[in-house]
Amino acid sequence: MLKILFFGQLKEVLKTEFLDIEFVYSGEQINSVAKLRSILQAKGDVWDEYLAYGKALVAVNQEMTNDDAVIGDADEIAFFPPVTGG
Repeated sequence: MLKILFFGQLKEVLKTEFLDIEFVYSGEQINSVAKLRSILQAKGDVWDEYLAYGKALVAVNQEMTNDDAVIGDADEIAFFPPVTGG
């Protein structure tokens, strides 16, 4: 089972801190960040807007990565808004 975490503004607009999703979803393995992002974006307009590529950063097992990253069963995936410094 994948543990999906949401931080910052994402947690507020998506109205959830986390989701647990089976690694095999609708008969297919969720084996990449891109595939997971696509499944989450299909949950509705707000999900699509806020999780769009380039609008939400992602980490797998607490390491920053990108949509090409391979994920496996029991991984922890975190999405959060871009961070700016000042």
